[in-house]
Amino acid sequence: MLKLYTYHNSICTQKALITLAEKGVAYETHHVDLFTNEQFQPWYLAINPKGVVPALEHDGRIVTESTLICEYLDDIFPSPGLVPADPWARTRMRQWSKRVDEVLFDATRELSFSAMFRERMKAMTEEQREGRFRNTGDPIKRAKLISTYELGAESPYVYQGIGEFELAFKAMEAELAEHGGPFLLGTELSLADINMMPYVARVHYLNLLDLWLEHRPLSQAWFARAQELPSFRACISEKLVDDDFEKMHTFGTKIREQVRAQRDAYVTKGS
Repeated sequence: MLKLYTYHNSICTQKALITLAEKGVAYETHHVDLFTNEQFQPWYLAINPKGVVPALEHDGRIVTESTLICEYLDDIFPSPGLVPADPWARTRMRQWSKRVDEVLFDATRELSFSAMFRERMKAMTEEQREGRFRNTGDPIKRAKLISTYELGAESPYVYQGIGEFELAFKAMEAELAEHGGPFLLGTELSLADINMMPYVARVHYLNLLDLWLEHRPLSQAWFARAQELPSFRACISEKLVDDDFEKMHTFGTKIREQVRAQRDAYVTKGS
């Protein structure tokens, strides 16, 4: 029996959901409400001590960390294969996973928070906000949260995230050109693509994606193709409700010119 602990607009959860959809296996879900801090309830911390989603339960065993969940699913359900058999291709796939885990997760979180979740925290009482800061459990994550709450899109962490997306899309355009696409590793869909899809989608829904892809036609084509995949539609776009789309677009648009200026500054500094 497979059970996935989820939140419908969690970018990490979306990776696992797309992988499950591509495998065509049956599973149950348990929704964990991140905005009522359900992830910090003792029952869930017993499942995932980090207090994050997703977590996968398989025959009584728990797997955490979305990248590991996706690879685990490919191991236990090998067809269709999403991890290349060729060691070089597999290493390239894991380089994309590493980029997502080490920099793009934080970059997407800071952009999302500066655009929309910051507004939700403004509506909280001071006691509720302080509780949210305390519950992060990680001093570095707490510092980023406080900075982004106080400074919004002008936070240095947002600037850093904008730069990481610039580097990621530069690498994506080069990868697609070198290997001919239509997917990141060539002709076959892999976990490299699946790991990237939710992050690119979030920036798209925030009405910011074109700031990076305006002059990157191969990356534009990759994302257009990703959006047509049944697994993408079922696990990202169709799981979101109208209110999700509206809020992401509205709040993302509010910081759009700040993000544009930050990206231009980053590109100019690096040139």
